[in-house]
Amino acid sequence: MFIKNVTQGFPTITGIRWFNLSVLVITPALSLYGLTYVPILRKTVVCTTLYYIYSMLGITAGYHRLWSHRSYNASFPLQVFLILAGASAVQGSCYWWARRHRSHHRHTDTDLDPYNSERGLLWTHIGWIIFESDLKPGPADISDLSKDPLVQWQHRWYFVILTIFGYLLPMVIPGLLWGDWKGGFFFVGAFRMTACHHCTFCINSIAHYLGTTPYDDKHTPRDHLLSAILTMGEGYHNFHHQFPMDYRNAFRWYQYDPTKWFISVCHYIGLASHLRVFPSNEIKKGALTMKIKALKDVQDSIEWPVPPQELPVVSWKTFQEESQSRTLLLISGFIHDVSMFLDSHPGGPVLLTRNSGKDMTASFFGGVYAHSHAAHNLLGMMRVGILAGGVEAPAEHAIPPSQRLVIRANTSH
Repeated sequence: MFIKNVTQGFPTITGIRWFNLSVLVITPALSLYGLTYVPILRKTVVCTTLYYIYSMLGITAGYHRLWSHRSYNASFPLQVFLILAGASAVQGSCYWWARRHRSHHRHTDTDLDPYNSERGLLWTHIGWIIFESDLKPGPADISDLSKDPLVQWQHRWYFVILTIFGYLLPMVIPGLLWGDWKGGFFFVGAFRMTACHHCTFCINSIAHYLGTTPYDDKHTPRDHLLSAILTMGEGYHNFHHQFPMDYRNAFRWYQYDPTKWFISVCHYIGLASHLRVFPSNEIKKGALTMKIKALKDVQDSIEWPVPPQELPVVSWKTFQEESQSRTLLLISGFIHDVSMFLDSHPGGPVLLTRNSGKDMTASFFGGVYAHSHAAHNLLGMMRVGILAGGVEAPAEHAIPPSQRLVIRANTSH
């Protein structure tokens, strides 16, 4: 029952990707063994952290923002640095990774999306990597990747490169420099790789479940600081899916996006150029749309005065007759029944009852007391009719303050 619940939403499984499964099981097992039995040296901890950053930048600045989205141009030395770093994370070749990521963006949350979030958190995090299924990635243009000699070189020699940069080099650096061969293997190698795997997988999993949708809510991507911390800045995923060609995931200067900062530094020293940004005016439109949508939900939850077109038109004679049995005041052409408000009126009930059947517009708007916006809003809820023939009144007197800015859905095409 537990397995059935966890895998609910999975497509039909047709097989297992044994290499991927082996890496994702053996690597964490080695990490746990090392944490339990191998001495932890400070130099090795520093090396593990730096190599982790190197591997993650290969994915975030390289595989993702450079080759998947072409959000900036990189010099050849920077391309080599990033493509080797990406291989060290052992997440597939750049050609394989970018192909599926472009499908993800083109077919988000559909069966053509390789990591369709509608199939559950487990599928998006790891299921699509270790299981073969009857689903195939949707079409995406990868002609540029097919013609990129460096990408194709890495794709052809991927397993050799990952062996060197994913396993051997992490062990050799601490082994040769300070004699910690075991620490290099278990921490710089296995533990660092495990962290890289699951932090990167969070881009596809929790970044579609945790957080807010400040730019659009058509699809599942969300923005959250925790996701950004785990993924070197990729956690502002709602922004990214709306503006994928932007080299930034974090639009605002104070948001955590070390990948953006790395690309900016590379641009400053001449290793990167043509950093692409989406027009800020259009970004603001997206943010404003979502704010208005949230306000529209609040507006729809509030009780408002009866619309003027639904109120009965009452003659002066009828108004006078009705005001004998209940307290009716004429203000700005609207007839208000204030009978239920007599005991709550701050000025006392007499001021209202003795003026029943009279035009109190001038008195309400400063003749006796300049009432607050809140009082005007409350008055609007007491409308029961419109005086036939009306009276002249400034527009701001006829419309309660709370209704002067009203959100209406535009259904025209």
